[in-house]
Amino acid sequence: MAVKIRLRRMGAKKSPFYRVVVADSRSPRDGRFIETLGHYDSTTQPATIKIDEDKAIDWLKKGAQPTDTVKDLFSKAGILKKWDELKRSKKEA
Repeated sequence: MAVKIRLRRMGAKKSPFYRVVVADSRSPRDGRFIETLGHYDSTTQPATIKIDEDKAIDWLKKGAQPTDTVKDLFSKAGILKKWDELKRSKKEA
């Protein structure tokens, strides 16, 4: 089973916000998901990004693959940097 970390569209027509969720890659975009990691609102200025770092890193450890957009959000939130440091420290030890 391939698990993805991706965006789930919520909100009204023409005013979307997104939840960052962990889902099976075969499930539809707004369909069944495993866990919610946070949310992203692109309509505010500047865009609001709130993601639970511990849950995100835990899912990355389990092998979940973030989509390109989520990967960009993770890098803006500093999660990818922490994930990279964790991987490097394990290789050295």
